[in-house]
Amino acid sequence: MARLIARFDAPRPSALVQVAAIYLVSRVITLSVLFAAASAAGPQSRYGAAATVGDFILGWDANWYWIVADVGYPSDLPLSDDGRPMENAWAFMPVYAYLAKIVALPFGHWVVGAAIVSLVAGFGASYALYALMRTRLSESQSLWAVIFFANGPLAALFHVGYAEALFLFFLLTALYVVVTRQFAWLYLLIPLMGYTRPGVLAFSLMLALYGIWRWVRRRRDPLPLAHINHIIATGLLAAVVGLSWPVIAGLAMGDPTAYLQTELSWRRNWLPESSTHFVPFDGWILGLNFWFAQWQLPAWLGWTVFGLLVAGTMWLLVRARAVRALGMEVRLFSASYLLYLVAVFFPQSSTLRLLVPLSPLWGAPAQIKPLWGRIAVLAGCLIYQAIWIFEMYAYGNTITRIP
Repeated sequence: MARLIARFDAPRPSALVQVAAIYLVSRVITLSVLFAAASAAGPQSRYGAAATVGDFILGWDANWYWIVADVGYPSDLPLSDDGRPMENAWAFMPVYAYLAKIVALPFGHWVVGAAIVSLVAGFGASYALYALMRTRLSESQSLWAVIFFANGPLAALFHVGYAEALFLFFLLTALYVVVTRQFAWLYLLIPLMGYTRPGVLAFSLMLALYGIWRWVRRRRDPLPLAHINHIIATGLLAAVVGLSWPVIAGLAMGDPTAYLQTELSWRRNWLPESSTHFVPFDGWILGLNFWFAQWQLPAWLGWTVFGLLVAGTMWLLVRARAVRALGMEVRLFSASYLLYLVAVFFPQSSTLRLLVPLSPLWGAPAQIKPLWGRIAVLAGCLIYQAIWIFEMYAYGNTITRIP
């Protein structure tokens, strides 16, 4: 394996400049679209006719992170008039919220710190993606992966007060250190990742599968005892961190189910009569039946489409040459994260945003050989980016238009 990783050189110092140039141009493009969307926001938009980019930065989840930083977490589970658990700040992790608060100190408002943290973290994530891709792909292919990533459909996340950019920086760095087997860094990265945004349980599953894969291949790729210890220890650490937040929330609010009830309160925006008890995998069962009914399509069609998507995704991760070229670590994480989403998530307007941690897969289209093919992918990214920004911000006024 060491010989495989060494097929390509380590990231060159000049690569940092190239990634920075790509990221800077990308941010100018996205910021231009955000300004255009603010100008296009009419009185029917949730932001009003006088919307600004600052309003967008502080919209939706960003406002919750601001509440965490400014007020903190509630000590009791908020209940509606009919006794149902309500949305509250415990659904949002503390690292991004408080880091933005610290950065904002010289500027006087949390929103400035949030924008700076997202912007800087997005650059860090771009370079981490480049370094990760460089372990498997050529220089040109790695830079193209960064181009797709920095200009992706949800590139606005590098500007708004969401935790995704910071989480991506930690995640992509963690994947890089697994690939290069610098496992000691995981003891720092896993807690940072786990208390920034949900998803570290998928990383725990990836490490378990990675350990099995390394064990099966130990004759061809030696597995030192130190590696075994690190893989087991960090996998357990990721599991403990991932499961600790519900425990912390439960202790703070005096109810061991408080965190799960908090998360399920968002689902009742779509399913008012849904249960307050979490059942793994039932989100997609309820979601497919709900959405295809909304679209006046038979439920069997939804399950057929879902089955085809699962089968197609499995084929891509197992058989597609461009995906296989990214390495087993990326494939194992992608599979683990998708399984995690199916287990815990209710599909709705934020589904595309929830798929952003699959960003290492941008390395697959980066391998398209004809230049026009890569340009076509980039054009599609930019078009979808503009559509998403306008739909979610300029025109957003319903629960089906929540970023």
